[in-house]
Amino acid sequence: NPVKPAAQRMIARTRPYLPPLPEALLALAVMASFGLAALFFARNGYLPQPFIFDTNDTFMDWFNTSYWANNPGTYDVWRSIYPPLSFVFLNIFSVHDCYLQSPFFARDCDWIGRSAIVVLYMLDVALLWLAFRRNCRRTAIPRTLAFAVGMPLLFTLERGNLILAALAAFILAHGPLVRSPLWRGLANALAINFKPYLVIPSAALALKRKWRALELAGIATVAIYLITLALVGSGSPLALLSNTVNWVQFVSGQVWNEVNYSTSYASLLMLRQAQVPLLEFVPSRVIERIEFVVPLLIRATQVLALAVAAGAWLQPRALTHARLALILIGAYFVSQSPGGYTQVFIVFLVFLEPWQGLAPKLAIVGAYLLSLVGDWPLATVMQLNLESWLSGHPVSPSFGLTVCHFARPGVIILIVWVLGADSLVRVAKAHLEYRPNLGLAPA
Repeated sequence: NPVKPAAQRMIARTRPYLPPLPEALLALAVMASFGLAALFFARNGYLPQPFIFDTNDTFMDWFNTSYWANNPGTYDVWRSIYPPLSFVFLNIFSVHDCYLQSPFFARDCDWIGRSAIVVLYMLDVALLWLAFRRNCRRTAIPRTLAFAVGMPLLFTLERGNLILAALAAFILAHGPLVRSPLWRGLANALAINFKPYLVIPSAALALKRKWRALELAGIATVAIYLITLALVGSGSPLALLSNTVNWVQFVSGQVWNEVNYSTSYASLLMLRQAQVPLLEFVPSRVIERIEFVVPLLIRATQVLALAVAAGAWLQPRALTHARLALILIGAYFVSQSPGGYTQVFIVFLVFLEPWQGLAPKLAIVGAYLLSLVGDWPLATVMQLNLESWLSGHPVSPSFGLTVCHFARPGVIILIVWVLGADSLVRVAKAHLEYRPNLGLAPA
């Protein structure tokens, strides 16, 4: 019906800030979930699942890492897997004298670190607003609000993870704010040096034959690494590789941490070998089905991502850079989980999709669902007696299996699948108009 699109275009011109009704309702749902989580904290003195269950270790990723940024032994004692940029950054934004004792003492002492966490969060929200506004004015407000108070970014904030810094660079590298290949390459390099797995979405540059941008990003990545390596004095590629192998073995024993807020069903498979009385909460038939289905889902997602990458290589104009980056990094997160806070990258890239067409709409709904704060408990596994750093008094948090342990990885798979299938359709349609590009030259 040509009347409906015309009416929609008229609304977009006359009321550019009026979002689609479904998005407005979804954003309100995210904000309501944030309000419920705040009410839960006011009543209980600690944050609900899936926030970290060690209630006395708020900002753990920032201050534990910052301790080693101010003391020797980063790579040989602590066995860090972070590239040197993280420690140069934290050394700058910290009070050195606060780290003579322990990270716990530094939490109350290091006012620069606490201030930096808040400033980075506010910078991320500001960049998100600018990026979403430039991308689409109608949807900028609900998407910014949902992202700002949504679970992925709040979890990152509560952990004090350096994704707060990497996200700002990621927005500039993969969003619509910066057009200069030089500045985008520099932002890409910063993001990769903070979180090396962010090299995966950069592969979209190669698929779209943006060789100059890829070259600039590669040179900047290596340059930043070498400069920060010289400043820190350690963190060689061999040390990072050895520590990564050690880290993989370590997290395999930290099952509950991995399952609590994961992007992948692979974490659930670890419960079988863990010291968790799983059969008391989940029937054995369900566990057997999970063990059968999960590897198939992971492999199918990987195959889909490879098919989309091949299609994008043949028809580089058929898909946007953000769509390609999303499918590539989404397939990686489905295969294994670097941490629940990494969902900020998925949600950001999904929110660059227009509210148009069935597949983008389903993916956007999925991104809003991932942004819902809190969880729905099914059974209690742990009852703890701890101090709460945020509230400043003893608390008795309970944590256990929840609905979202099973739902969140499924939503991420859904996002990758619907956008992957839609991408293959777009590639097929592009074949009807353009000859496949088999060379290395840009389209």
